[in-house]
Amino acid sequence: MIDQLQTAIFAGGCFWCTEAFLKGLKGVISAEPGYIGGEIENPTYMKVCNGDTGHAEAVRIQFDPAVISYGSLLSVFFNTHDPTTLNRQGNDIGTQYRSGIFYTSEEQKTEAEALIKELNESKAYENPVVTEVTPASMFYVAENYHHDYYEQNKDKAYCQIIIAPKLAKLQEKYHELLAH
Repeated sequence: MIDQLQTAIFAGGCFWCTEAFLKGLKGVISAEPGYIGGEIENPTYMKVCNGDTGHAEAVRIQFDPAVISYGSLLSVFFNTHDPTTLNRQGNDIGTQYRSGIFYTSEEQKTEAEALIKELNESKAYENPVVTEVTPASMFYVAENYHHDYYEQNKDKAYCQIIIAPKLAKLQEKYHELLAH
């Protein structure tokens, strides 16, 4: 099974949210928050938050395509954040919160671009999708305290106000894709 796993990297605003909804999907083996797409090596959370590095907060997942397709991952990704706001998700503003797909194969690139074209042509959103589709570059795993953030901090206001509603939406719309 290990040889069949694939990697996908998504940036959908705060990586705490993105990790929380991706890690619970059937076929997702691991989900790691981190930083991608910037200019410096070994960025830290504080540097990325300042917007000085060019990195996006992202989540790198390993998934089994025999269990969940890349297309299903894209569908969940586009339905759990706002892909129409440039460098912003809610109150989180800056290039580190941009919507991005960092593809690891030409097939992923083709599938992502086709879906974005379809979403824009069908006017699925009031505004055009601004999600960037770029080749994966060096991914830097975030500091340990960011891993499983939602699971470890469910009682915090950010988790209750921002993440929990997204998880409820995920449960409602994609219950068949959830692992539990």
